[in-house]
Formats: sequence, structure tokens, C-alpha cells
Amino acid sequence: MKKITKIVVVTILLIVTLAIITFVVIQFYQKYKKVYYAEDFGIEVIKSNKDMDNDGIDDYTDILQGARKEAENKPKYKSAYYMGGYPPDNEGVCTDVIWRSFKSAGYNLKDMVDEDIKSNIDKYPRVSGKPDPNIDFRRVPNLKVYFEINAINLTTDLGRIEEWQPGDIVIFGTSHIGIISDKRNKKGIPYLIHNSRTTFKRRRCTRT
Repeated sequence: MKKITKIVVVTILLIVTLAIITFVVIQFYQKYKKVYYAEDFGIEVIKSNKDMDNDGIDDYTDILQGARKEAENKPKYKSAYYMGGYPPDNEGVCTDVIWRSFKSAGYNLKDMVDEDIKSNIDKYPRVSGKPDPNIDFRRVPNLKVYFEINAINLTTDLGRIEEWQPGDIVIFGTSHIGIISDKRNKKGIPYLIHNSRTTFKRRRCTRT
């Protein structure tokens, strides 16, 4: 009987020890891991109810995946004017991240912006009454106007981390634009997928 009791006690001690070690490892991992996601903060990821390209993936996720693909492609930062509007796949600026991400979701952002300029040309000061389809959709001021008209303005308060969602579009004044990643830092603040030579402060957020 004493031998059985001893075995039971040792087993219990092993289980408790393993539980403590597991708890410590989890806490250490949570504290020092470099990448976090919405679920780590109890945040529900919002999905679009639209699937423009009918690929079984909602538009917000498609836009995010398009932005991630653009980042993986690592296009050279080059600001230039191109006949037809589109730069080569290995070149681009911040605005090229946006239309390429939209293309991944089945949208032609160039046509959408060009059409909106025709309908609301007085609201596009950067156009100055002379639309240029070769460049208009690649200018941040024009995209800012387009999304102000056609999207929902959201918070810029970094303390409200639950309102920052993957696929959101962030516009920094009239100088820079990017897309919110699904990855976050240890405070829950999401990373930005963008193409830039400079670090910017966050100013404005819109989501399609």
C-alpha cells in the first residue's frame, strides 16, 4: 500500500511540475514573441460580406492578402509616370500597394477612381479640372478624396485596438497611404503594409 501511495504522490508531483513548467513557458512566449494577432487580444476580425472575385475569400481578406503579396514581391520604390498608368511589377510607390491589393480582390481601382473623378471633379483639387488617367489613381491626394467619398472614416485612436482591422486603409495626410496588416505588436497595435522610404506617424484611417 505504501508503495502505491508513493507512486501516486510522485505522479501528482510530476503532473503539477509539468503544469507549472507549461504555464511558465506560455507566459514567457506571450511576453517575448514578436508577432501577435487579433485573437491574442480577444479581438474579432471583421469579414466583408462581399466576395467580388468569387474566390471564396471575403474582400477584406483578399485585400490583405494582396498587400502581403506586394510586400513579398518587394518592388523597387520608384516614382515615375507611365503611359497606361501601370508601372512594371517590380516597381512602385505607396499607392501601387493599394490598387494591386484591390486587384487581388477583383476590383479595378484605376477605373473606379477615374469614374469618380468624372462625377466629382470639383472635389479633386489635385486634378485641377484636367483628369489624367495615366497618373490620377496613383496620387495620394486623389485616393484620399476617393475614399472620403466612397468609404467609411474610422478611428485614428491607437488605444482602440479592436477597431483596427486587417485590410483597413490608412492615409497619412496627403503624403502616404498603406494597408493594415493582420500582425500586431505586443500592445495590440497593428503593423502597416506599405512602400516607403520614410517612417510616418499615423493620422487618418478609412476602410472600404
